[in-house]
Amino acid sequence: MGIFYISTLLVENMDKDKVNTFILSNIENFSPEDVPMIRAKMENAEDSKWSLLAMQDFKNPNTALMLSIFGGPIGIDRLYIGDHLLGIFKTITCGGIFIWAFVDMFLIKKATRKNNLSMLMYALNT
Repeated sequence: MGIFYISTLLVENMDKDKVNTFILSNIENFSPEDVPMIRAKMENAEDSKWSLLAMQDFKNPNTALMLSIFGGPIGIDRLYIGDHLLGIFKTITCGGIFIWAFVDMFLIKKATRKNNLSMLMYALNT
């Protein structure tokens, strides 16, 4: 009879200090109600994901708001947050004849945080 060895792969989860540092340095880029879910996902993620998370370029919602106020009719705000198709369409329609540009001034911060969360979840799940 032979002896079979079952090898196990030890995967380390992210250190809580790294998670806390990440959350504190990026708190303004995410919705407050998403922070507990982000913390839980990051604490359960493999430590190898840290380098990928550190390279992510999260967009600042306040910058997006300023771009929406001053460049909304030409779609700069949507291009900034990564909604390229909407940004081009907004440029072509001159901000939806300025109506879309006006409405976007109130919605752009939420859209920016939503896109940041999508980028984070993609990085954690790949």
